[in-house]
This record gives sequence, C-alpha cells and structure tokens, in this order.
Amino acid sequence: MPFLAKLWEAVIGKPHDPLHPETRHNMALVAFLAWVGLGADGLSSACYGPEEAFLALGQYTHFGLYLAAATFLTVFIIALAYNQVIELFPSGGGGYKVATQLLGSKAGLVSGSALLVDYVLTISISIAAGVDALFSLLPPGAQSHKLMTEILLGILLILLNLRGMKESIKVLLPLFLGFFVTHALLIVYGVIAHAEGLPRLIPDTINETRQLTEQMGWAFAAALFLRAYSLGGGTYTGLEAVSNNVNMLTEPRVRTGRYTMLYMAGALSFTAGGVILLYLLWNVQPVAHQTLNAVAFNAIIGSWQLDPILGHGLLAMVLFLEAGLLFVAANTGFLGGPTVLANMAVDSWVPRQFRNLSGRLVTQNGILLMGLGALGILLWTKGDVSVLVVLYSINVFITFSLSLLGLCRHWWTSRYDETNWKSRLALSLLGFAVTSGILVVTVVEKFTEGGWLTILITGLIIGACALVKRHYERVRQQLRTIDALYAPRPGWGEDLPAPPLNPDLPTAIFLVGKNRGLGMYTLKWLNEVFAGHFKNFIFLSVGEVDAESYGGKGALRSLQYQIENALRYYVNYCHSHGQAATSHAAYGADVEAELEKLVVKVVEEYPNSVCLGSKLIFDDESWLISWLHNHTAIAMQRRLHLREIQMIVTPIRI
Repeated sequence: MPFLAKLWEAVIGKPHDPLHPETRHNMALVAFLAWVGLGADGLSSACYGPEEAFLALGQYTHFGLYLAAATFLTVFIIALAYNQVIELFPSGGGGYKVATQLLGSKAGLVSGSALLVDYVLTISISIAAGVDALFSLLPPGAQSHKLMTEILLGILLILLNLRGMKESIKVLLPLFLGFFVTHALLIVYGVIAHAEGLPRLIPDTINETRQLTEQMGWAFAAALFLRAYSLGGGTYTGLEAVSNNVNMLTEPRVRTGRYTMLYMAGALSFTAGGVILLYLLWNVQPVAHQTLNAVAFNAIIGSWQLDPILGHGLLAMVLFLEAGLLFVAANTGFLGGPTVLANMAVDSWVPRQFRNLSGRLVTQNGILLMGLGALGILLWTKGDVSVLVVLYSINVFITFSLSLLGLCRHWWTSRYDETNWKSRLALSLLGFAVTSGILVVTVVEKFTEGGWLTILITGLIIGACALVKRHYERVRQQLRTIDALYAPRPGWGEDLPAPPLNPDLPTAIFLVGKNRGLGMYTLKWLNEVFAGHFKNFIFLSVGEVDAESYGGKGALRSLQYQIENALRYYVNYCHSHGQAATSHAAYGADVEAELEKLVVKVVEEYPNSVCLGSKLIFDDESWLISWLHNHTAIAMQRRLHLREIQMIVTPIRI
C-alpha cells in the first residue's frame, strides 16, 4: 500500500495546505487563465455548432448570412445577461444558485440536474468532436479506432484534473492559444481572399430570400431559419461556465468575471460568425468523414498552392489544434460539473461526499463522477457528435432559460430599489425569449432523434436528488431531537474552575464533530457505564475544509468559529461537573488523517487512554443509505486499532 500511495501521489501531485494563506492565491485564476479554462467550452463550440446550423439549412445556404449575424448577436445577449449573474452571485453557483434563490428550490433542482447532465455531455462531445477533427486527417479505415482513442483521452483528462485546476489549464494553454491564433488568421485570410464576393453577398442573400418566400411563403422561410438557428444552439454552450465558477477567480471576482466574459464573447462571436461566413464565401460542401471546418480550411490552404506535403502538414496542424481546443473544452466539464455537485451537496440534493476536497483541493468525487459519466455516454453513443450535440443543447438551454427567467423576476421585484432596472429587465427578457425559443424548437425538432433521452436522464436525476433530500431532511430532524435531549442550552457560565489534567490517570478521548448531541450522548453514556473511572476528558475535532468552506470569502473563519464553539461547549460542561477537560482542533480536507494525527499526539501525552466516537444506525439501512453518510468513526477505529490504540464506537439509532 505505501508503494501505491506514492504512485498515486506521483500521478496527481502532493497535497496542498488549505489553511496556508498563499494556497488559494496560487490556485485562483486571473481573467486570462479563466478564459482558457472556462472559455474553451464556448470557443470550442465553434468547431461543431455552426456546422450543425449550416447543415440544417440544406440547399438554402444563403440563410447562412442571417445565421452568422444572429450568432454574433446571440453570443453577446447571453454574455451580457450572464454578467448580471456574476454580479448578483459573486461566490459562484451560476444557473443552479440563480434558479434556487430567485425561483425556488424546485427550479434550482431542475437547473442543477440539467447542468450536471450538460457538463457530462460537455466532456463527451468535446472529446468526440476533437477526435473527429484528428481523424479527418486519416484514411477511412482508421475510423474503427476512434472510440478507443476517445476513451483513452477521457481517462487522461480525469487524471490531469485530479492534479488540480490550475495545473490542468497550464498544460492545455498552448493548445488553446494555438487554436485561437491559427483560426483567427484563417478566418481573416479566408474573408479577405474572397472579398470580391462580400459586396454581392447581402443583395444576393436578399434576392434569394425574396424568391424563396414567393415560392414557399414567409412561414416556410422563417421556420427554416429558426430551425437552423436553434439546432446550432450548441454554439452558445459554455457561456454559463464563468458564472458557475466565479469562486475560482482572483479578487475582485466580479471584475475578473466580467473581463473573462468579455474575452469569451468576443472570441466566440468572431470565430463562430467567421466560420459560417467562410462556409458561404468558399461554397463549402459536406465531405464524408470530414468536418465542414476541415473542408473549409483545406480549401483555404489549398489556394496557397504550396507543396502538397507542406499544405497537408499545415492542415494537420490546424486540425490538431482544433482537436486540442476541444480537449481543453472537455476540461470545463471537469471544472464546472464538480462545482455544481458541491453546491447541490450543500443543499442536500446529492450525497455530502461531493462537497469533499482531495489533498489537491479539488472535488475528487465530482471529477470521477463527471469523467465516468462521460465515458459511459461515449460508449453508448459510440462518439457520434450529431447525437451528442442534440443531447447537449437541450440541457444547457434549460439552465439558460431558468436563469434568465430568474433574473427577470429579480429585476421586476427590485424595480423600486434599482434605478436602472428597466434596461436590465429588458436584457433579461430578451435573453429569456431567445434561449427559451431555442429550447422549444430543439426539443420539438429532435425529440425522437435522442432528445427524449436527455429529458429522461435529467428527470431520473431530479427524482434521485429528491429522494436524497428527503432522507437528509429526516435525519436532520432526528439529529435536532438528539440535540434537544442530550445537548440543551448551557446552564453554566464560561468562567468555571478548570480541574488540572493528570497524564497518568485514565483518559477518555472523544472524537466529535459539529453535532453536539452525538458527542454529548457518548459522553453521558461513558459516565454512566464507567462512572468515576475516567479522570481526564479530551475532545478532538477536525474542521473539514470542503468546497463550501474553501470557496466563500471568510468561510474558513466561520468554520473555525463553529469548531471552537462546539469544543468549548464540551469542555465547559465537564468543568461544570468538576471534571478535568481540554480540547484540540485541526483543519484539513482529509478528516481521518488529521484526526489520526491529533489522536497519536494526545495518546503520547496521555498513554492510559481510550478513544470514543459515535455512529448513526438506521432501521432500514441499506448500502445506499450507508453511502449517503460518512463513516468516520468506523474508519478511525480501524486506523487506531492498527496503531494498537483502543477505540469504542457507540451506536445511535435514528
């Protein structure tokens, strides 16, 4: 096991100290790195979103000009609306917190569940589209190896993210910048090279539109455009990532978030709109086993009349960088998904383990769940981007619509307190109309082509979360009863005489948490069963640094206050009964490891000691219910027994 532990540390890195003042500063993202880590999802959608929209036009490609303009405007509408989310929720949480606080917990559950599916699909579609770009360079016979390549890349990204957020972004930074620079140059050159077609593009488009409406009617033309516009909704996915992860940004977070959104919106609108323009100017037609981007860029590079080997090498570099950006975008799912899970765990919708941080201060359980879910989706769909983009777009627009509806409600209810509420309400209403319209069209159009599945999966997650919440609420009610019975309000003062501790006498070491009732139950049980035997009472507690306590400003200080206040309660109770008592606290992401260190230190000073802890017992306990709770007492008993330190676990029936 020591060898495996060392190997694991070599793979993901050494643990961080969460209480060191420089740790968070060194892990927080400035606007530029946030653009890379969180904006890659949005920028990468230019690799598949415009293609899906353009293909939906069929033979009526002249609508592509309207599509390019609509794409450009839509990106900025959504981005500006989400700037309001960053401003109102500077601690992060994005769509989940917006819906929860502005529309209610049920709307928050729907939004959070949709986001979870969305982030799993972010990883899946980014990996699949990236591999598609790479395999566009290979002969058709290589297509059979695509799925295995996608699975291996998914595993690699899981390991990379377990090392930490900033580390993974720095590794992928060259790919992101390479993509943006090469694609910007190709778009600019592609437009300039066919600049002679630009003056005719608008009048030709208007004439063709007039002819179509005369032949088929305005209803047909409008329906065609709206269908293509909606099916290209994948272009706008990823814009919510900044608001979901504001807590990862450097201070001042709101300003950093705004700059990040500006970078994202500018880069995405330019790239997505520019790509559609290239399709029009270069008359791009679909080619088997190649993306439209690959066809367009091949035509542009081919126009340079380079040596065939050099030309193919340049195209290979462009597509390699395109694939690389898609892999960076997959990283957004590993950043955003675990954050949403952690926020939902705080509200008891999902198991509390998803709040836990690893030694690298990442939500390891969330990363693993996102990664494994993405691998499962890839295996099920065989990495088919056309299927994945449908599943993907529906859920992200559920979150968009709920968030913008929440903003509409907020600005309306705040109209007497905000001077500029009208402009903000108008922007939110416009955004809601756009996103909800895209959502409705996508669901109707693609329901039988896979849309039903994403709705079913999201519904199942909502149902499972509701059951988890009900269980936690029942347990919380029972714990309140235990608190009332065993840990009433203190009837003693703070300035009590403290009997001296004697290290040679029998000592009881209590491993306690935030819930006073459980600790007091164990203390009173000990005094009844072993009346008068123990002379020293030592209380140990570890404040768990999880996603909630590490994310918000001042949250760590609040955690320290809670732990110290709870320990003071136990010590004062003992002093009020004339018993010698003291306490010790520690803080860290690994509660068991920190507790073990505390116990070993205390046992060295008090060798004649026994440790005590408590464990909840359920009448209808199953593996699922067991999984919803931590088992610190049982785990500590095993750890301490291996050190030949005695520990008693008292059961408390719920």
